[in-house]
Amino acid sequence: MGSSWIRATAVTLAVGLAVTVCSSGGSDSASGPVDGTWDDIVAAAIDEGSVHLYSTQHPENLAALEVAFETRYPDIDLEFTRGSDVELNPRVETEARTGKGIADVHMLSDPAWTAAAAESGQYSTEVVGPAFDSAEYDREAAVLSDRFFLTSAAVFALGWNTDSVPGGLSSPSDLLDPQLKGRIGIVNPAGFAAVVDEYKFFDENWAGGNFNDKLAELEPRVYPGALAVVQALVSGEIVASPMVPPLVREESAGAPVGWVLPEPAWGTPWYSHVLRSAPHPNAAQVLADFMVTDAGQAALSTGYGSALEGTPNSVASARDIELPDTTNLTSDGLARYQQQWEQLFLD
Repeated sequence: MGSSWIRATAVTLAVGLAVTVCSSGGSDSASGPVDGTWDDIVAAAIDEGSVHLYSTQHPENLAALEVAFETRYPDIDLEFTRGSDVELNPRVETEARTGKGIADVHMLSDPAWTAAAAESGQYSTEVVGPAFDSAEYDREAAVLSDRFFLTSAAVFALGWNTDSVPGGLSSPSDLLDPQLKGRIGIVNPAGFAAVVDEYKFFDENWAGGNFNDKLAELEPRVYPGALAVVQALVSGEIVASPMVPPLVREESAGAPVGWVLPEPAWGTPWYSHVLRSAPHPNAAQVLADFMVTDAGQAALSTGYGSALEGTPNSVASARDIELPDTTNLTSDGLARYQQQWEQLFLD
């Protein structure tokens, strides 16, 4: 795998549409953490006994986080709900509005939502854990408005089926081979602004411009999300794609796939925050703190960029991926682009 320059951007990460709910519960009231030392907060978190995370991260990473967290804090049960930003952000808004919180911590990849919520402070409380103040984490650079903290980052790769493309791919231009006509997989951006931004990135940075026009001539197959593209690549239904996550899990499992981060590569940061509506406000702070420790980052970074340097199994540094300018990602702008995309790839 070569090195890459990673351009940060995106709004919602299209890594799958299914929601995995590990458990649910609620509370009619919520408050901030107890006054006192960090030890006092941890003691109160143990009394609460559980904590719930909403996240768009890969479910295997979330399961690894659950194991690592409960190993460190065996008296606190970590539960999580995994879904897309399109699904989870409205839940957070509803829980804040009604005061009936289920989630305690929210991990998302929508920079427009993140930027607005960080500025307003409407949904979040300040994070207070000691891990945020470590030199390795660098709170000043990684925490927005004392609330939203950099947790992870995704970068997207070129992927191929090694049975059908034994020589692999080295650059986006390799995808424009006429022999791949009808055998490339792409994601429909409908409902996912991140994917809109990804396509715009392709045109601005790949193959001398107008990459999407060139790609459309090859009649790629369209899928609802990156997870579906990966599954099609593994099965041989398609043989290549410009928009898959690093295929580290699939390679480890012996699937006939390869991947490389192009130069430049497109990516999106994940930020997390402790919710004002958290039914377990102390456990929420403990989980948030744990997520930026070495153990938390090791759990969350398989196949992704890490917020701490040198984290095992990470593929990039989340520090290289910044929140984008969201002024061009308005609802009207996204709708116009979706129409253009459909005319290009579906007509």
